[in-house]
Amino acid sequence: MHVKYIVELTEEERQALRAFVNQGSKLARKVKRAQILLAADQGYRDRDIAELVGVGTSTVYRSKKRFVERAFEVVLDDDPRPGAARKLSGQEEALLVATACSKPPQGRARWTMQLLADAFVAMSEVASLSDETVRRRLREKKIKPWQEKMWCIPTVDAEYVARMEDVLELYAEEPQSNRPVVCFDESPVQLIGETRVPIPAAAGKPARIDYEYRRNGTANLFVFLDAHKPWRHVKATERRGSKDFAECMRDLVDIHYPEAECIRVVLDNLSTHTAAALYRTFPPAEARRVLKRIEFHFVPKHASWLNMVEIEIGVMKKQCLDRRIGERDVLCRELAVWEQARNDSGAHIEWLFTVHKARKKMGRAYPELQQAQNVAA
Repeated sequence: MHVKYIVELTEEERQALRAFVNQGSKLARKVKRAQILLAADQGYRDRDIAELVGVGTSTVYRSKKRFVERAFEVVLDDDPRPGAARKLSGQEEALLVATACSKPPQGRARWTMQLLADAFVAMSEVASLSDETVRRRLREKKIKPWQEKMWCIPTVDAEYVARMEDVLELYAEEPQSNRPVVCFDESPVQLIGETRVPIPAAAGKPARIDYEYRRNGTANLFVFLDAHKPWRHVKATERRGSKDFAECMRDLVDIHYPEAECIRVVLDNLSTHTAAALYRTFPPAEARRVLKRIEFHFVPKHASWLNMVEIEIGVMKKQCLDRRIGERDVLCRELAVWEQARNDSGAHIEWLFTVHKARKKMGRAYPELQQAQNVAA
């Protein structure tokens, strides 16, 4: 006996279904169920509803049955699907994860899905395992054995804290025209040339460049940034050796800050960043003359984030260098225009991390520092 299900909506239910249909961005099958219930509520026959909505009469029947037998809140939802049983038990999945997190077999650089599947079958009682099953199980656990991330853990000791607080104190000082603080670093850049002339953008068409390119060598960019005023300078060189570093320091003294009594330079621990570099480049009297007006302040090892110029280098790469530049003279011209515009705009970095915040946020990382704070308290 065929059961006939009657759909009679309340005004509230009717408004809710209409709103659902009009919202858009919904699953099509749920929208169709709502349309079926609205049409049935208006008295349409099943065959007419099926034709209007574009479904079979059995779908209309099931939708009306679901409305009569279930709560209104779930009448549009899908029925749970049993699906196939999981291929691996919990213990077997744990073994698969442990294998994926272990070293790959000798002679292989990393695990692949098929390699993991074969290794798992060899060490378990499972007769067969597909690489797709391995992929799904690892995806559930958010494990990607083919990826690597490089990271570096700094040695947090008294020297780290001393250098960090030294640099932070410089940033927190009031600006002194005769004792400027200049952050300094370098960044390599590849000279990438086009093999074919790019096609400019047109209405309805993006700009097009050929996928082939020509590598025309590399350049090095020395970047200077005043910590207290909107000034930066970029110098392009072929290399970043001791001679290039020494000439940059002389430029600071003679060209950029000729009236300064002492220039405090914040820099990292690169092997060329030494006073000896100046003695290897200039006569002793000249090296001494330059060094008498420079004071080096080194950031802690593996803590380049403390060098304010790192932020400026990121801005430079995004605003100016995010494209193909194949010639050194073009690179220099483009950087000069970018530098001048950025200086003229008054752009500067507002440094918010202070010694007080460092002790408050990072104190727990230093047992000795934490001990001293506890004793003082």
